[in-house]
Amino acid sequence: VPPSAPFLSSLYPRLEFQNDFYRSCIRRSSPQPPPNLAWRPESLYSGERAGGGYLSLSKVVPFSHYAGTLLLLLAGVACLRGIGRWTNPQYRQFITILEATHRNQSSENKRQLANYNFDFRSWPVDFHWEEPSSRKESRGGPSRRGVALLRPEPLHRGTTDTLLNRVKKLPCQITSYLVAHTLGRRMLYPGSVYLLQKALMPVLLQGQARLVEECNGRRAKLLACDGNEIDTMFVDRRGTAQPQGQKLVICCEGNAGFYEVGCISTPLEAGYSVLGWNHPGFAGSTGVPFPQNEANAMDVVVQFAIHRLGFQPQDIIIYAWSIGGFTATWAAMSYPDVSAVILDASFDDLVPLALKVMPDSWRGLVTRTVRQHLNLNNAEQLCRYLGPVLLIRRTKDEIITTTVPEDIMSNRGNDLLLKLLQHRYPRVMAEEGLQVVRQWLEASSQLEEASIYSRWEVEEDWCLSVLRSYQAEHGPDFPWSVGEDMSADGRRQLALFLARKHLHNFEATHCTPLPAQNFQMPWHL
Repeated sequence: VPPSAPFLSSLYPRLEFQNDFYRSCIRRSSPQPPPNLAWRPESLYSGERAGGGYLSLSKVVPFSHYAGTLLLLLAGVACLRGIGRWTNPQYRQFITILEATHRNQSSENKRQLANYNFDFRSWPVDFHWEEPSSRKESRGGPSRRGVALLRPEPLHRGTTDTLLNRVKKLPCQITSYLVAHTLGRRMLYPGSVYLLQKALMPVLLQGQARLVEECNGRRAKLLACDGNEIDTMFVDRRGTAQPQGQKLVICCEGNAGFYEVGCISTPLEAGYSVLGWNHPGFAGSTGVPFPQNEANAMDVVVQFAIHRLGFQPQDIIIYAWSIGGFTATWAAMSYPDVSAVILDASFDDLVPLALKVMPDSWRGLVTRTVRQHLNLNNAEQLCRYLGPVLLIRRTKDEIITTTVPEDIMSNRGNDLLLKLLQHRYPRVMAEEGLQVVRQWLEASSQLEEASIYSRWEVEEDWCLSVLRSYQAEHGPDFPWSVGEDMSADGRRQLALFLARKHLHNFEATHCTPLPAQNFQMPWHL
Protein backbone atom coordinates (compact mmCIF):
# COMPACT_ATOMS: atom_id res chain seq x y z
CA VAL A 1 0.00 0.00 0.00
CA PRO A 2 1.57 3.36 -0.98
CA PRO A 3 2.18 5.74 1.90
CA SER A 4 -0.22 8.55 2.50
CA ALA A 5 0.50 12.12 1.42
CA PRO A 6 0.77 13.54 4.96
CA PHE A 7 3.38 10.87 5.72
CA LEU A 8 5.42 11.82 2.65
CA SER A 9 5.09 15.50 3.38
CA SER A 10 6.42 14.96 6.88
CA LEU A 11 9.44 13.18 5.45
CA TYR A 12 10.09 15.50 2.52
CA PRO A 13 8.81 19.00 3.38
CA ARG A 14 10.73 20.68 0.56
CA LEU A 15 9.38 18.19 -2.02
CA GLU A 16 5.77 18.93 -1.01
CA PHE A 17 6.40 22.66 -1.23
CA GLN A 18 7.83 22.35 -4.73
CA ASN A 19 4.94 20.12 -5.96
CA ASP A 20 2.34 22.63 -4.72
CA PHE A 21 4.16 25.39 -6.53
CA TYR A 22 4.23 23.50 -9.86
CA ARG A 23 0.52 22.57 -9.57
CA SER A 24 -0.45 26.20 -9.03
CA CYS A 25 1.53 27.24 -12.09
CA ILE A 26 -0.18 24.62 -14.32
CA ARG A 27 -3.71 25.49 -13.18
CA ARG A 28 -3.38 29.17 -14.04
CA SER A 29 -5.70 30.09 -16.96
CA SER A 30 -4.06 33.44 -17.71
CA PRO A 31 -0.34 34.31 -17.56
CA GLN A 32 0.44 35.76 -14.18
CA PRO A 33 3.77 36.42 -12.52
CA PRO A 34 4.92 33.57 -10.29
CA PRO A 35 4.20 33.94 -6.63
CA ASN A 36 6.71 35.94 -4.66
CA LEU A 37 8.59 33.30 -2.71
CA ALA A 38 10.95 35.83 -1.13
CA TRP A 39 13.45 32.93 -0.71
CA ARG A 40 12.80 32.58 2.94
CA PRO A 41 15.63 30.45 4.32
CA GLU A 42 13.65 29.60 7.42
CA SER A 43 11.03 27.80 5.28
CA LEU A 44 13.31 26.26 2.65
CA TYR A 45 16.04 25.09 4.99
CA SER A 46 14.12 24.46 8.15
CA GLY A 47 14.45 20.74 7.61
CA GLU A 48 18.22 21.02 6.96
CA ARG A 49 18.65 23.05 10.10
CA ALA A 50 16.58 20.66 12.10
CA GLY A 51 18.23 17.65 10.47
CA GLY A 52 21.86 18.66 11.23
CA GLY A 53 23.64 21.05 8.82
CA TYR A 54 27.35 21.88 9.01
CA LEU A 55 26.86 24.82 11.39
CA SER A 56 23.91 23.49 13.29
CA LEU A 57 23.49 24.61 16.85
CA SER A 58 23.06 21.01 17.97
CA LYS A 59 26.67 20.34 16.99
CA VAL A 60 28.21 23.61 18.13
CA VAL A 61 26.90 23.28 21.67
CA PRO A 62 28.41 19.81 22.39
CA PHE A 63 31.75 20.93 20.86
CA SER A 64 31.88 23.93 23.18
CA HIS A 65 31.11 21.60 26.07
CA TYR A 66 34.00 19.32 25.12
CA ALA A 67 36.40 22.24 24.71
CA GLY A 68 35.37 23.76 28.01
CA THR A 69 35.77 20.42 29.77
CA LEU A 70 39.26 19.98 28.29
CA LEU A 71 40.29 23.47 29.37
CA LEU A 72 39.02 22.81 32.87
CA LEU A 73 40.97 19.56 33.01
CA LEU A 74 44.15 21.30 31.88
CA ALA A 75 43.64 24.07 34.40
CA GLY A 76 43.05 21.49 37.10
CA VAL A 77 46.22 19.61 36.20
CA ALA A 78 48.21 22.85 36.27
CA CYS A 79 46.77 23.73 39.66
CA LEU A 80 47.52 20.28 41.03
CA ARG A 81 51.08 20.50 39.75
CA GLY A 82 51.51 23.92 41.32
CA ILE A 83 50.11 22.71 44.62
CA GLY A 84 52.36 19.64 44.49
CA ARG A 85 55.45 21.76 43.86
CA TRP A 86 54.52 24.25 46.54
CA THR A 87 54.04 21.51 49.13
CA ASN A 88 57.33 19.83 48.15
CA PRO A 89 60.12 21.14 50.41
CA GLN A 90 62.85 20.09 47.95
CA TYR A 91 61.24 22.06 45.14
CA ARG A 92 60.84 25.12 47.36
CA GLN A 93 64.51 24.85 48.25
CA PHE A 94 65.41 24.63 44.55
CA ILE A 95 63.36 27.75 43.74
CA THR A 96 65.06 29.59 46.59
CA ILE A 97 68.52 28.68 45.28
CA LEU A 98 67.56 29.56 41.70
CA GLU A 99 66.26 33.00 42.67
CA ALA A 100 69.33 33.62 44.84
CA THR A 101 71.60 32.68 41.92
CA HIS A 102 69.78 35.10 39.61
CA ARG A 103 70.39 37.85 42.16
CA ASN A 104 73.95 36.91 43.07
CA GLN A 105 75.95 34.52 40.91
CA SER A 106 78.43 33.57 43.60
CA SER A 107 80.44 30.37 43.36
CA GLU A 108 78.53 28.88 46.30
CA ASN A 109 75.14 29.58 44.73
CA LYS A 110 76.31 28.11 41.41
CA ARG A 111 77.64 25.04 43.20
CA GLN A 112 74.30 24.45 44.91
CA LEU A 113 72.36 25.10 41.70
CA ALA A 114 74.46 22.53 39.84
CA ASN A 115 72.99 19.82 42.09
CA TYR A 116 69.64 20.18 40.30
CA ASN A 117 68.67 19.20 36.79
CA PHE A 118 66.06 21.51 35.26
CA ASP A 119 65.14 23.34 32.08
CA PHE A 120 68.32 25.12 30.97
CA ARG A 121 66.30 28.12 29.76
CA SER A 122 65.89 29.12 33.41
CA TRP A 123 69.62 28.90 34.08
CA PRO A 124 71.12 32.38 34.61
CA VAL A 125 73.58 33.72 32.02
CA ASP A 126 77.14 33.28 33.29
CA PHE A 127 79.06 35.10 30.56
CA HIS A 128 78.10 37.72 27.96
CA TRP A 129 79.90 38.15 24.67
CA GLU A 130 80.38 41.87 25.37
CA GLU A 131 81.71 41.29 28.87
CA PRO A 132 85.46 41.62 28.05
CA SER A 133 86.48 45.27 28.25
CA SER A 134 88.51 44.91 25.06
CA ARG A 135 85.32 44.07 23.15
CA LYS A 136 83.55 47.19 24.35
CA GLU A 137 86.43 49.47 23.39
CA SER A 138 87.34 47.98 20.01
CA ARG A 139 85.36 48.54 16.85
CA GLY A 140 86.82 45.58 14.99
CA GLY A 141 85.19 42.96 17.17
CA PRO A 142 81.99 41.05 16.43
CA SER A 143 78.71 42.87 16.03
CA ARG A 144 75.25 41.60 16.79
CA ARG A 145 75.08 40.32 13.22
CA GLY A 146 77.94 37.92 13.95
CA VAL A 147 81.67 37.40 13.71
CA ALA A 148 83.58 37.58 10.44
CA LEU A 149 83.59 34.57 8.11
CA LEU A 150 85.50 33.85 4.92
CA ARG A 151 83.04 34.42 2.10
CA PRO A 152 83.05 32.07 -0.91
CA GLU A 153 84.20 33.40 -4.25
CA PRO A 154 81.52 33.92 -6.92
CA LEU A 155 80.86 30.92 -9.13
CA HIS A 156 81.33 32.94 -12.32
CA ARG A 157 84.08 35.50 -12.18
CA GLY A 158 84.08 38.58 -14.35
CA THR A 159 80.29 38.79 -14.76
CA THR A 160 78.70 42.11 -13.93
CA ASP A 161 76.09 41.95 -11.20
CA THR A 162 73.32 43.81 -12.99
CA LEU A 163 69.67 43.98 -12.01
CA LEU A 164 68.75 41.55 -14.78
CA ASN A 165 71.29 39.00 -13.54
CA ARG A 166 69.94 39.34 -10.01
CA VAL A 167 66.40 38.70 -11.23
CA LYS A 168 67.59 35.64 -13.15
CA LYS A 169 69.34 34.26 -10.06
CA LEU A 170 66.40 34.90 -7.73
CA PRO A 171 64.53 31.56 -8.29
CA CYS A 172 67.75 29.59 -7.73
CA GLN A 173 68.55 31.58 -4.61
CA ILE A 174 65.07 31.02 -3.20
CA THR A 175 65.32 27.29 -3.89
CA SER A 176 68.75 27.10 -2.24
CA TYR A 177 67.46 28.96 0.80
CA LEU A 178 64.49 26.61 1.20
CA VAL A 179 66.64 23.49 0.77
CA ALA A 180 69.23 24.72 3.27
CA HIS A 181 66.69 25.70 5.94
CA THR A 182 64.58 22.53 5.65
CA LEU A 183 66.28 19.36 4.46
CA GLY A 184 69.91 20.51 4.27
CA ARG A 185 70.37 21.73 7.82
CA ARG A 186 68.79 18.63 9.34
CA MET A 187 70.86 16.30 7.18
CA LEU A 188 74.05 18.17 8.05
CA TYR A 189 73.30 18.46 11.79
CA PRO A 190 70.97 15.58 12.76
CA GLY A 191 71.71 16.30 16.42
CA SER A 192 69.51 19.39 16.16
CA VAL A 193 66.41 17.29 15.36
CA TYR A 194 64.03 17.33 18.32
CA LEU A 195 63.05 13.66 18.12
CA LEU A 196 66.68 12.52 18.22
CA GLN A 197 67.39 14.72 21.22
CA LYS A 198 64.30 13.35 22.95
CA ALA A 199 65.48 9.79 22.37
CA LEU A 200 68.99 10.59 23.65
CA MET A 201 67.87 12.63 26.65
CA PRO A 202 68.33 9.85 29.28
CA VAL A 203 71.86 9.21 28.02
CA LEU A 204 72.65 12.94 27.97
CA LEU A 205 71.41 13.41 31.53
CA GLN A 206 73.48 10.47 32.70
CA GLY A 207 76.60 11.81 31.00
CA GLN A 208 76.03 15.28 32.42
CA ALA A 209 75.64 13.87 35.93
CA ARG A 210 78.88 11.91 35.53
CA LEU A 211 80.79 15.05 34.52
CA VAL A 212 79.42 17.00 37.49
CA GLU A 213 79.69 14.31 40.17
CA GLU A 214 82.83 12.39 39.14
CA CYS A 215 84.87 15.10 37.38
CA ASN A 216 83.65 18.16 39.35
CA GLY A 217 82.44 19.76 36.14
CA ARG A 218 80.98 23.27 36.18
CA ARG A 219 78.10 24.03 33.87
CA ALA A 220 77.69 27.53 32.45
CA LYS A 221 75.46 29.42 30.05
CA LEU A 222 77.14 31.77 27.57
CA LEU A 223 75.30 34.44 25.59
CA ALA A 224 76.65 34.79 22.04
CA CYS A 225 76.49 37.95 19.94
CA ASP A 226 73.51 36.62 17.94
CA GLY A 227 71.46 36.07 21.11
CA ASN A 228 71.91 32.29 21.23
CA GLU A 229 72.53 30.70 24.61
CA ILE A 230 75.39 28.18 24.57
CA ASP A 231 75.48 25.27 27.02
CA THR A 232 79.02 24.53 28.26
CA MET A 233 80.79 22.23 30.73
CA PHE A 234 84.21 22.99 32.25
CA VAL A 235 86.43 20.50 34.07
CA ASP A 236 89.37 22.15 35.85
CA ARG A 237 92.53 20.08 36.31
CA ARG A 238 94.89 22.93 37.19
CA GLY A 239 94.97 21.87 40.82
CA THR A 240 96.27 18.36 40.07
CA ALA A 241 99.86 17.18 39.93
CA GLN A 242 99.63 16.41 36.20
CA PRO A 243 101.41 19.05 34.10
CA GLN A 244 98.94 18.73 31.22
CA GLY A 245 96.22 19.97 33.58
CA GLN A 246 97.58 23.49 33.05
CA LYS A 247 96.48 23.25 29.41
CA LEU A 248 92.85 23.75 28.37
CA VAL A 249 91.39 21.63 25.57
CA ILE A 250 88.32 23.19 23.93
CA CYS A 251 86.32 20.35 22.34
CA CYS A 252 84.23 20.82 19.19
CA GLU A 253 81.75 17.97 18.72
CA GLY A 254 80.45 16.29 15.57
CA ASN A 255 77.12 16.76 13.83
CA ALA A 256 75.33 14.43 16.25
CA GLY A 257 77.67 14.85 19.20
CA PHE A 258 77.02 16.41 22.60
CA TYR A 259 79.57 17.30 25.24
CA GLU A 260 77.76 14.95 27.64
CA VAL A 261 78.78 11.88 25.61
CA GLY A 262 81.16 13.20 22.95
CA CYS A 263 84.87 13.56 22.28
CA ILE A 264 85.36 15.40 25.59
CA SER A 265 86.17 12.04 27.21
CA THR A 266 89.47 11.66 25.32
CA PRO A 267 91.32 14.71 26.72
CA LEU A 268 89.70 14.09 30.11
CA GLU A 269 91.27 10.65 30.29
CA ALA A 270 94.57 12.18 29.19
CA GLY A 271 94.52 14.53 32.20
CA TYR A 272 93.87 17.89 30.53
CA SER A 273 91.53 20.66 31.65
CA VAL A 274 88.56 20.50 29.29
CA LEU A 275 85.86 22.89 28.09
CA GLY A 276 83.01 21.30 26.15
CA TRP A 277 80.09 23.04 24.47
CA ASN A 278 77.01 22.10 22.47
CA HIS A 279 76.21 23.35 18.99
CA PRO A 280 73.36 25.89 18.68
CA GLY A 281 70.12 23.93 18.78
CA PHE A 282 71.73 20.96 20.57
CA ALA A 283 70.43 20.02 24.06
CA GLY A 284 70.60 23.15 26.25
CA SER A 285 71.96 25.45 23.52
CA THR A 286 69.45 27.58 21.61
CA GLY A 287 69.45 28.60 17.97
CA VAL A 288 70.06 26.79 14.69
CA PRO A 289 73.45 25.29 13.67
CA PHE A 290 74.27 27.35 10.58
CA PRO A 291 77.93 28.33 9.96
CA GLN A 292 77.44 31.90 11.16
CA ASN A 293 75.79 30.77 14.39
CA GLU A 294 78.47 28.12 14.87
CA ALA A 295 81.25 30.70 14.59
CA ASN A 296 79.41 33.07 16.94
CA ALA A 297 79.14 30.28 19.52
CA MET A 298 82.80 29.35 19.19
CA ASP A 299 83.80 32.99 19.62
CA VAL A 300 82.02 33.37 22.95
CA VAL A 301 83.41 30.00 24.12
CA VAL A 302 87.00 31.15 23.48
CA GLN A 303 86.30 34.50 25.14
CA PHE A 304 84.86 32.68 28.15
CA ALA A 305 87.99 30.52 28.41
CA ILE A 306 90.30 33.54 28.29
CA HIS A 307 88.46 36.19 30.31
CA ARG A 308 86.48 34.11 32.82
CA LEU A 309 88.39 30.86 33.25
CA GLY A 310 91.76 32.62 33.15
CA PHE A 311 93.60 30.64 30.45
CA GLN A 312 96.07 32.38 28.18
CA PRO A 313 95.71 31.70 24.43
CA GLN A 314 99.13 29.99 24.52
CA ASP A 315 97.65 27.44 26.95
CA ILE A 316 94.58 26.63 24.84
CA ILE A 317 94.39 23.62 22.49
CA ILE A 318 91.53 23.33 19.99
CA TYR A 319 90.38 19.73 19.51
CA ALA A 320 87.65 18.79 17.05
CA TRP A 321 86.01 15.66 15.76
CA SER A 322 84.34 15.37 12.34
CA ILE A 323 82.22 18.42 11.48
CA GLY A 324 83.57 20.20 14.55
CA GLY A 325 86.59 20.94 12.39
CA PHE A 326 84.77 23.99 11.03
CA THR A 327 84.54 25.79 14.38
CA ALA A 328 88.02 24.58 15.35
CA THR A 329 89.64 25.98 12.21
CA TRP A 330 87.64 29.20 12.57
CA ALA A 331 88.94 29.62 16.12
CA ALA A 332 92.50 28.91 14.96
CA MET A 333 92.15 31.50 12.20
CA SER A 334 90.58 34.12 14.48
CA TYR A 335 92.79 33.45 17.53
CA PRO A 336 96.21 32.71 15.99
CA ASP A 337 97.94 32.62 19.40
CA VAL A 338 96.26 29.37 20.50
CA SER A 339 98.75 26.63 21.30
CA ALA A 340 97.72 23.92 18.80
CA VAL A 341 94.93 22.43 16.69
CA ILE A 342 94.02 18.72 16.59
CA LEU A 343 91.48 17.59 13.98
CA ASP A 344 90.15 14.04 14.23
CA ALA A 345 88.25 12.52 11.28
CA SER A 346 87.71 15.92 9.70
CA PHE A 347 87.58 17.05 6.06
CA ASP A 348 88.68 19.89 3.82
CA ASP A 349 85.40 21.02 2.26
CA LEU A 350 81.74 20.06 2.49
CA VAL A 351 80.85 20.16 -1.22
CA PRO A 352 82.38 16.75 -2.22
CA LEU A 353 80.72 15.02 0.73
CA ALA A 354 77.36 16.66 -0.02
CA LEU A 355 77.55 15.60 -3.68
CA LYS A 356 78.23 12.03 -2.52
CA VAL A 357 74.84 11.61 -0.81
CA MET A 358 72.66 13.59 -3.25
CA PRO A 359 71.51 12.69 -6.79
CA ASP A 360 73.93 13.60 -9.54
CA SER A 361 71.27 15.66 -11.28
CA TRP A 362 71.22 17.98 -8.25
CA ARG A 363 74.92 18.85 -8.56
CA GLY A 364 74.34 22.51 -9.37
CA LEU A 365 71.73 23.01 -6.67
CA VAL A 366 73.81 21.21 -4.03
CA THR A 367 76.95 23.20 -4.81
CA ARG A 368 75.09 26.50 -4.77
CA THR A 369 73.26 25.67 -1.53
CA VAL A 370 76.43 24.65 0.29
CA ARG A 371 78.42 27.66 -0.87
CA GLN A 372 75.72 30.17 0.03
CA HIS A 373 74.31 28.73 3.27
CA LEU A 374 76.38 25.76 4.56
CA ASN A 375 79.92 26.64 3.53
CA LEU A 376 82.18 24.58 5.81
CA ASN A 377 85.53 25.55 4.30
CA ASN A 378 87.85 23.90 6.82
CA ALA A 379 90.98 23.85 4.67
CA GLU A 380 90.71 27.51 3.72
CA GLN A 381 90.42 28.52 7.37
CA LEU A 382 93.17 26.18 8.55
CA CYS A 383 95.63 27.68 6.06
CA ARG A 384 95.21 31.02 7.86
CA TYR A 385 96.64 29.47 11.07
CA LEU A 386 100.40 29.46 11.60
CA GLY A 387 100.65 27.18 14.64
CA PRO A 388 101.12 23.41 15.10
CA VAL A 389 98.50 21.16 13.51
CA LEU A 390 97.84 17.42 13.86
CA LEU A 391 95.39 15.55 11.63
CA ILE A 392 94.07 12.13 12.67
CA ARG A 393 92.86 9.99 9.76
CA ARG A 394 90.55 7.03 10.36
CA THR A 395 91.64 4.25 7.99
CA LYS A 396 88.14 2.67 7.97
CA ASP A 397 86.15 5.91 7.89
CA GLU A 398 82.75 5.46 6.27
CA ILE A 399 81.52 9.04 6.59
CA ILE A 400 84.11 11.37 5.06
CA THR A 401 85.06 9.06 2.17
CA THR A 402 83.51 9.87 -1.20
CA THR A 403 83.40 6.25 -2.46
CA VAL A 404 83.67 3.30 -0.04
CA PRO A 405 85.46 3.02 3.34
CA GLU A 406 88.02 0.62 1.84
CA ASP A 407 89.12 3.29 -0.65
CA ILE A 408 91.42 5.20 1.69
CA MET A 409 92.42 7.68 -1.02
CA SER A 410 88.84 8.98 -1.13
CA ASN A 411 89.12 10.08 2.51
CA ARG A 412 88.80 13.87 2.52
CA GLY A 413 91.34 14.04 5.33
CA ASN A 414 93.97 13.44 2.63
CA ASP A 415 92.87 16.59 0.81
CA LEU A 416 92.99 18.55 4.06
CA LEU A 417 96.62 17.48 4.59
CA LEU A 418 97.66 18.21 1.00
CA LYS A 419 96.10 21.67 1.00
CA LEU A 420 97.78 22.52 4.31
CA LEU A 421 101.23 21.36 3.17
CA GLN A 422 100.89 23.00 -0.25
CA HIS A 423 100.07 26.28 1.44
CA ARG A 424 102.87 26.13 4.01
CA TYR A 425 105.60 24.53 1.88
CA PRO A 426 104.75 25.21 -1.79
CA ARG A 427 108.32 24.53 -3.07
CA VAL A 428 108.57 21.21 -1.25
CA MET A 429 105.09 20.13 -2.36
CA ALA A 430 105.91 20.52 -6.03
CA GLU A 431 105.43 17.68 -8.48
CA GLU A 432 107.91 15.25 -6.87
CA GLY A 433 106.85 15.96 -3.29
CA LEU A 434 103.14 15.79 -4.09
CA GLN A 435 103.54 12.47 -5.86
CA VAL A 436 105.45 10.78 -3.05
CA VAL A 437 103.02 12.04 -0.39
CA ARG A 438 100.13 10.60 -2.38
CA GLN A 439 101.91 7.25 -2.44
CA TRP A 440 102.36 7.44 1.31
CA LEU A 441 98.68 8.29 1.82
CA GLU A 442 97.66 5.20 -0.18
CA ALA A 443 99.21 2.98 2.49
CA SER A 444 96.47 1.33 4.54
CA SER A 445 98.68 -0.08 7.29
CA GLN A 446 101.67 0.95 9.36
CA LEU A 447 103.83 -1.64 7.60
CA GLU A 448 103.13 -0.11 4.18
CA GLU A 449 103.80 3.38 5.54
CA ALA A 450 107.16 2.31 6.93
CA SER A 451 108.01 0.60 3.64
CA ILE A 452 107.42 3.76 1.61
CA TYR A 453 109.23 5.86 4.19
CA SER A 454 112.31 3.64 4.11
CA ARG A 455 112.28 3.30 0.33
CA TRP A 456 113.14 6.97 -0.03
CA GLU A 457 115.66 6.82 2.84
CA VAL A 458 114.26 9.77 4.75
CA GLU A 459 116.90 11.28 7.03
CA GLU A 460 114.93 12.99 9.79
CA ASP A 461 117.95 14.76 11.30
CA TRP A 462 118.77 16.33 7.94
CA CYS A 463 115.13 17.41 7.45
CA LEU A 464 115.04 19.01 10.91
CA SER A 465 118.27 20.91 10.33
CA VAL A 466 117.02 22.27 7.00
CA LEU A 467 113.74 23.46 8.48
CA ARG A 468 115.32 24.98 11.61
CA SER A 469 117.96 26.87 9.64
CA TYR A 470 115.28 28.28 7.34
CA GLN A 471 113.12 29.33 10.30
CA ALA A 472 116.05 31.01 12.02
CA GLU A 473 116.85 32.98 8.87
CA HIS A 474 113.37 33.88 7.56
CA GLY A 475 111.05 33.61 10.56
CA PRO A 476 108.05 31.39 11.29
CA ASP A 477 105.46 33.00 8.99
CA PHE A 478 104.09 30.83 6.19
CA PRO A 479 104.34 30.15 3.30
CA TRP A 480 107.98 29.06 3.26
CA SER A 481 110.19 28.95 0.18
CA VAL A 482 112.31 26.13 1.60
CA GLY A 483 113.18 23.53 -1.06
CA GLU A 484 113.51 26.07 -3.84
CA ASP A 485 117.16 25.19 -4.55
CA MET A 486 116.87 21.57 -3.46
CA SER A 487 117.22 18.39 -5.48
CA ALA A 488 114.22 16.22 -6.30
CA ASP A 489 115.31 13.56 -3.79
CA GLY A 490 115.66 16.20 -1.09
CA ARG A 491 112.16 17.51 -1.75
CA ARG A 492 110.77 13.98 -1.58
CA GLN A 493 112.42 13.35 1.76
CA LEU A 494 111.23 16.66 3.16
CA ALA A 495 107.69 16.13 1.86
CA LEU A 496 107.45 12.67 3.45
CA PHE A 497 108.90 13.95 6.70
CA LEU A 498 106.37 16.81 6.90
CA ALA A 499 103.42 14.57 5.95
CA ARG A 500 104.30 12.06 8.66
CA LYS A 501 104.59 14.82 11.28
CA HIS A 502 101.22 16.38 10.38
CA LEU A 503 99.04 13.25 9.98
CA HIS A 504 98.61 10.16 12.14
CA ASN A 505 96.56 7.13 11.19
CA PHE A 506 94.05 5.48 13.50
CA GLU A 507 92.69 2.11 12.40
CA ALA A 508 89.02 2.58 13.26
CA THR A 509 85.68 3.71 11.87
CA HIS A 510 84.36 7.25 12.03
CA CYS A 511 82.48 7.03 15.33
CA THR A 512 84.96 4.96 17.35
CA PRO A 513 86.09 6.98 20.41
CA LEU A 514 89.71 8.09 20.18
CA PRO A 515 91.83 6.41 22.92
CA ALA A 516 93.69 8.71 25.28
CA GLN A 517 97.07 7.36 24.14
CA ASN A 518 96.31 8.57 20.60
CA PHE A 519 95.66 12.10 21.84
CA GLN A 520 99.08 13.62 21.21
CA MET A 521 100.27 17.17 20.86
CA PRO A 522 101.15 18.29 17.31
CA TRP A 523 104.74 18.44 16.14
CA HIS A 524 106.47 21.80 15.99
CA LEU A 525 110.04 22.98 15.46
